[in-house]
Amino acid sequence: MGRIFYNLSVIVISTLLYETSNVCSTTNHSSYYNVSEILEHLIDGYDVRLRPKFGAKKPLVVDIDIIIASFDAISEVNMDYTITMYLNQYWRDERLEYGDGRADQQMTLTGDFADKIWVPDTFFANDKNSFLHQVTESNKMIRLGGDGSIAYGMRFTTTLACMMDLHYYPLDIQNCTIEIESYGYPMEEIEMRWRVGKNSIVGTKNVQLPQFSLVNYNTLSTIQVLASGRYQRLSLSFLLKRHIGYFVFQTFLPCILIVMLSWVSFWISHEATSARVNLGITTVLTMTTISTGVRASLPRISYVKAIDIYLVMCFVFVFVALLEYAAVNYFFWGARAKMKKKNRNKSTKAGFHPTRVQTDSSRLSVNGAVVVLEDQKLSDEPEIETTDFGGEINPYLPREREERDHMLRHNTRVNTNNNHAEFHGNHEVENTARLRRPSGYAVKGKSQRDRKMLVNIRQRAKDIKSKLPEVKDVNNIDKYSRLMFPLLFLIFNAWYWVYYSVLSNAALTVDEQH
Repeated sequence: MGRIFYNLSVIVISTLLYETSNVCSTTNHSSYYNVSEILEHLIDGYDVRLRPKFGAKKPLVVDIDIIIASFDAISEVNMDYTITMYLNQYWRDERLEYGDGRADQQMTLTGDFADKIWVPDTFFANDKNSFLHQVTESNKMIRLGGDGSIAYGMRFTTTLACMMDLHYYPLDIQNCTIEIESYGYPMEEIEMRWRVGKNSIVGTKNVQLPQFSLVNYNTLSTIQVLASGRYQRLSLSFLLKRHIGYFVFQTFLPCILIVMLSWVSFWISHEATSARVNLGITTVLTMTTISTGVRASLPRISYVKAIDIYLVMCFVFVFVALLEYAAVNYFFWGARAKMKKKNRNKSTKAGFHPTRVQTDSSRLSVNGAVVVLEDQKLSDEPEIETTDFGGEINPYLPREREERDHMLRHNTRVNTNNNHAEFHGNHEVENTARLRRPSGYAVKGKSQRDRKMLVNIRQRAKDIKSKLPEVKDVNNIDKYSRLMFPLLFLIFNAWYWVYYSVLSNAALTVDEQH
């Protein structure tokens, strides 16, 4: 009896489960069939070419919000930046209402459905290059509400133009924007707006950049007047402040060390020419290499940047340090040359005869001119002769020397108080007469103007040289340089960092107010 009851119970339960599964299966198939039927019904007769509310007096409202995924790169050379983000657009199309028309009725569909309905022709006005992510499927989404409300989202990476102001580089602050606009529909047909104002932007707190920090962001709405009409444009601006740490270790600190290295030459003896010259040239070339590397990472802009001023001043410091040794060398050897000349003049006054005269010579007065008679061979090389009077005879120019030799090789007569002395010669001349040219003699082939200019230049050079301070000990130049160079470099650094820090903070304040 009990066994019969157990068998009947198993049969009843099995029957109930079978009936229940049939009902559920029928319900699921019916549900899928109903949704597919709804979608087919919505698309049937739908004209994708016409926007919602076509012909209405009021424009279609399209709300937009953005989720920032990441800042990928910022390029000063190309004046652009790359960003990955989620763009969501919201609007309402009465032609796609279904069910009870409630907004809480939601159907999430694939991005392929967007090809079957009207979507806004949104584009980025400052876009350079963009691509939609396709892994693992096309990153697009459609969410359809019962009242015809549509949420259209996509994930993509875009490179946007950003016109940077590099006057204060690398202490600069940049303002980069995202410009969103309808390509074909003027504002009389489509009104674009941020969905919830500034809160429409999500993900800014998680943004990490290697050289910048996101100081602030702001949303704007403007009207662009073009030849084809007036268009609504939404702007999202990012206020980016550059980190100075990278440039301190890569540019500023090496420059400071190179400038300090150039000061080492002030402690090296002025007689160690090779050491001081090599040190100066090495520092100059190193500064040139650093400047070249910095400019390679920047666009070729015409205005002067803050880093240009620093590099140029560091270059000036190392170059002037090299010139300082040139001044030391000039005064040192110049003093020795003056001393030798002074000793030579003393020897001349003591009765020292000219070394250029090779044989017995005599002087006679010929009509007020001094004639030096000497035995020598004619030579093509110019000679400088000195007399007991302490004067110098300027060397003849080659052309003048030829004329003089030509004159001496032929009959030449010199009148001396009605007496005539004849000089005859073919290749060698014995006891030749050389006339000392009086001062002011016009050199043949040189104009009077050129001669006066040369005299004026020489006179000015002598005046400048006489005004130069007399340095009794060249070591004093190095002693003063050890103090002045570090002091001036310290003053320059104090001015540079204070000045550009103040300007950078002022620019940041102005941008935040706007």
